Amino acid sequence: MSLKTQIISLLFSLFYGIFFGFLITLNYKYIYNKKMLLKTLTTFFFIIVNVFLYFIILIYINNGIIHIYLLFMILFGYIIEFNIHRYIERKKKK
Repeated sequence: MSLKTQIISLLFSLFYGIFFGFLITLNYKYIYNKKMLLKTLTTFFFIIVNVFLYFIILIYINNGIIHIYLLFMILFGYIIEFNIHRYIERKKKK
């Protein structure tokens, strides 16, 4: 895989991690619902849709090749979004 393709894949994975964290924030009340059936169905479809979306876009970028560093970038993007969300929530309360 060329260096350009790797950089594009890394940046896409980072932004997808941020996007994924944002979607979790938006769907928080459904994913962490007390009703077990709603919680299970929502979480299942949420994960399936996001995984398919990630792989479909990754197929166009680098033929769907997954490397461990791409997964780390998704996790890093999620952590960035989580910290941004927490920072915004603290600013709202003041």
